[in-house]
Amino acid sequence: MNVKSAWEQGLTGKGVIVTILDDGIEKDHPDLMKNYDSQASYDVNNHDPDPQPRYDYTNENRHGTRCAGEVAAQADNHMCSVGVAYNAKIGGVRMLDGDVTDSVEATSLSLNQQHIQIYSASWGPDDDGRTVDGPATLARKAFFDGITKGRGGLGSIYVWASGNGGRDGDSCNCDGYTNSIHTLSISSATEYGNIPWYSEACSSTLATTYSSGSGGEKQIVTTDLRKTCTETHTGTSASAPLAAGLVALALEANPGLTWRDMQHIVVHTAKKANLKADDWIVNGVNRSVSHSFGYGLMDAGAMVRLARNWTKVPEQHICEIRSRDVDKPIPMNGKITVYLDTDGCEGTLDHVKYLEHIQARITLTASRRGEIQIFLISPMGTRSTLLARRAHDNSREGFNNWAFMTTHSWGETAKGTWILEIENGASSSQLKQWSLVMRGTLTHPQKKNDSTPSYMPIQQPFKCAGITNNGVCIECKPGFYRYGEGCVPNCPDHYYGEMETVLVGNGGNTSSSRSSSSSSYNRHGVCKKCNAACKTCKGPYVTDCYQCSNGYEVRDGQCHKKPLMNFLDPDMLSFFVWVIILCTSLILLFGVVFIVLQARDHRILCWKEKRHYDDSKGKYNGITVNLSAGQESSDTEHIEHVLQNRHTTNLNTCNIYHNNYTHQHA
Repeated sequence: MNVKSAWEQGLTGKGVIVTILDDGIEKDHPDLMKNYDSQASYDVNNHDPDPQPRYDYTNENRHGTRCAGEVAAQADNHMCSVGVAYNAKIGGVRMLDGDVTDSVEATSLSLNQQHIQIYSASWGPDDDGRTVDGPATLARKAFFDGITKGRGGLGSIYVWASGNGGRDGDSCNCDGYTNSIHTLSISSATEYGNIPWYSEACSSTLATTYSSGSGGEKQIVTTDLRKTCTETHTGTSASAPLAAGLVALALEANPGLTWRDMQHIVVHTAKKANLKADDWIVNGVNRSVSHSFGYGLMDAGAMVRLARNWTKVPEQHICEIRSRDVDKPIPMNGKITVYLDTDGCEGTLDHVKYLEHIQARITLTASRRGEIQIFLISPMGTRSTLLARRAHDNSREGFNNWAFMTTHSWGETAKGTWILEIENGASSSQLKQWSLVMRGTLTHPQKKNDSTPSYMPIQQPFKCAGITNNGVCIECKPGFYRYGEGCVPNCPDHYYGEMETVLVGNGGNTSSSRSSSSSSYNRHGVCKKCNAACKTCKGPYVTDCYQCSNGYEVRDGQCHKKPLMNFLDPDMLSFFVWVIILCTSLILLFGVVFIVLQARDHRILCWKEKRHYDDSKGKYNGITVNLSAGQESSDTEHIEHVLQNRHTTNLNTCNIYHNNYTHQHA
């Protein structure tokens, strides 16, 4: 872990405060008392400021004291050991020696956040291969308050052990503490670089430190209860405090580092070294990563060198995309594959271009949860195992919006097609819903902070055959097809795979010059769009369809729009709308004219029409009569009699107007 290199640079943890969240620490231990910090200590179990552990004949409450010695045991006193950050201040929170409730956790995580800089925890839910659990409401709030308000807004740094459930086939992605974006999750390697028997593999682990292994491999030397020492500290419980000590060295080198800066520094400087695992891959930005070891063994010397000249990373953005693939059955002894295209929320304030943490929030049902395996493939081809099979997990509860987290695509670009694969054993299962939560930055965080500034290609080395001068993968190796900005083994729905011929210049770089003596023509796969009628196809034409798109049906051996869909076609729909509007308008106009004419002729609406006079003639309902001066009222009565005979059907209805009518002579 190259600790001596950091010491030789003058870094010993001075001025940094670390607390151990555990079962207390022996504050008067000769190897700890010089560095003990009472302001970083509290007894949450008994509600008093003294974190001294409870003693009994089993010495079971020794865990916190052992962890504290790894961080800050005094140097040059001929006692047990020397801490990684032997001049750091150390405190302890006694919180595991009693009921560990949400309130107990929250109180511990939020203790004196403006004084304590690093919190180290080596505990979590049961490592039994069947539990799915994490922080509850108060603890989640404490985490959030810590990273947003702790250390004057720079953020508290939480270092967490990844878990000891390896023997029971547990996954640390089912542990909501190590699976959290707010914690720096640490795994273990044995003295010889092997995966320990207790280690849990998962995609949320960030890095590794040494710890115990099999028989014949050394364990960790540290402080113990009753002012003694031990050479048998073990498990990931021992790995997390070592990492906390390394973080303290980097924080001394640069006290202005944020909690995210620290995670970036760990990713940049961790090394594959001598660590042995079958699942090492190179991700889309040329970094080695493993589910057992994260980005590898932490390197104290490299961390402090990078920390000294570190420029704060840009503001964190959060982009969430909800999939439309819902209520999708997962066949027994089969799998489903769903695709999610995203531009990383481009054009919004949430735009993520360069990734940090990725979460797949998944809700699914399962008659036996342990049969489920979940994988996430990034647009740059990095495949993360979000969940491996857990043989002991017989639960029928499934997952309810559980946020499976991966760090394996750190630094990759967000834009493109993400692929979720869910494999099922002999259980009845259904994917109810899922969404992708991407956290990262709009601008490149590595430009000023790259520990390997000469070249950091954005590529897929294990899938990429052609790379531009800027390090961007533009051609895929045989067996893969170019899709978006990544390479995929199979083109998604509505696309087909085709081989293209490209001119490749020296060193695999794309060349625009045909005269280059080192140029050659290569063939590579690319995904191209099917005809709109085709869901799956072998080419660009409607005759190339294998399956029809939604709204299409097979007729005469080809995909045709369904009759209703023809009507709903945007162009046809516009035409039909205008036809309907015109016809409706004509019908309404005809109806109005008809009603008006009928009303005038038959007094349907009982309108009273005003009389008009033209010299000595008058018109009444279209009948012309002579109205001479001095004419007697009998003439008027005669006219009314004529009208009455003509409109007998209307007389009863409209007699109120007739009786009130008064004829005026000129």
